[in-house]
Amino acid sequence: MAANIDMHTHSTASDGVNSPALNIRLAAEKGMGGLAVTDHDTVSGVSEALCEADNYSNFICIPGIEISTLANGQDIHVLGYFIDHENAEFLSKLEQLRTVRNKRNEKIVKNLQKLGFSITMEEVAAKKKSSSGNIGRPHIAEVLMEKGIISSLREAFEKYLGKGKAAYAVTERISPAEAIKIIFDAGGVPVLAHPGLYDQDELIPMLKEQGLAGLEVYHSDHSAEQEAHYRHLAERYQLIPTGGSDYHGIRNGTVFHGELGNRYSDLKTVERLKSFSKKYR
Repeated sequence: MAANIDMHTHSTASDGVNSPALNIRLAAEKGMGGLAVTDHDTVSGVSEALCEADNYSNFICIPGIEISTLANGQDIHVLGYFIDHENAEFLSKLEQLRTVRNKRNEKIVKNLQKLGFSITMEEVAAKKKSSSGNIGRPHIAEVLMEKGIISSLREAFEKYLGKGKAAYAVTERISPAEAIKIIFDAGGVPVLAHPGLYDQDELIPMLKEQGLAGLEVYHSDHSAEQEAHYRHLAERYQLIPTGGSDYHGIRNGTVFHGELGNRYSDLKTVERLKSFSKKYR
């Protein structure tokens, strides 16, 4: 079996372009060994992905989540792997998190309106690829591109949607430590996503004390120097180093974050993560 397992992917269940099943098919066609379904604050795409994965021998589909949190005024994302995606209490908590996410989106759109841009939440919602999917910043970027305000997803985030940019907004959210507990309670394994995007390395030992199991060392937006740095920190704090593309699909000819499978974990890493899971022990 191929060893490359992409541990960070998004689908139409949140702000990805492809259906969960299509992501599985694309990964299998690439000869990958598997992938984790890690949509933002939802597990609604997991069942479809697991069903599709059954069509491929020796292909691993990991039920996961990427939970949005807030620390020191900044969005911090926590990945959860081997989640019990049918846990009723877990699903209820995710519904509350999505309400907060929607408020954040509304604030961003209002900020863009204050900048003089004609954009509405209705236009943004129309960009969802699935009626049950979450709205995210890539959907807002799509509208901006369609209106000719910017020419690419990268430009949208560099000018308006990224941290500290003209239309950026945050809302009150749970802390990373609370996300770790939510993931634990659902039988999962918590991993800090793309730490190189935060400039808050002091969070790592603090979250380790709260039960953090892994660190996303290999990510599409990490430089080689950052990957070496976080590999060292993973060793220092005895965290499992993981890798994922953060694949969202192709919008207007551009791959957001990275191509499927361009960062990955090997089977040994996946087995280490699985050994921490209550549900899959």
